[in-house]
Amino acid sequence: QVQLVESGGGSVQAGGSLTLSCAASVDTGSVDAMAWFRQVQGKEREGVAALEKDGTTNYAESVKGRFTISRDNGKNTLYLQMNSLKPDDTAMYYCAAASYTDLIATLEVWAYNYWGQGTQVTVSS
Repeated sequence: QVQLVESGGGSVQAGGSLTLSCAASVDTGSVDAMAWFRQVQGKEREGVAALEKDGTTNYAESVKGRFTISRDNGKNTLYLQMNSLKPDDTAMYYCAAASYTDLIATLEVWAYNYWGQGTQVTVSS
């Protein structure tokens, strides 16, 4: 069983930055992939950024060039650095882990079998 705990959310003005953290109960280098997703109430959860065990990354088009996913295996922690935030980035952000997947750095919700509780990010204009 993998436990994931997100932190770092908050309120920020447009153009600002936030860094989200996800503390994992297992070695983050041992899972196939980890990712960040976000969800606005009433809408489907969407993939934001994914990080494969070999270091391959994948980003949603809407965040490319602004967000960076990374991990510190020594701390068993996944990060999401978010810059140039926009009001459209407002959502609950979730950390996810896939113990095994054939897909590479996928942003598909169904590929991930462990999820955190989420941390809210609110960007005001």
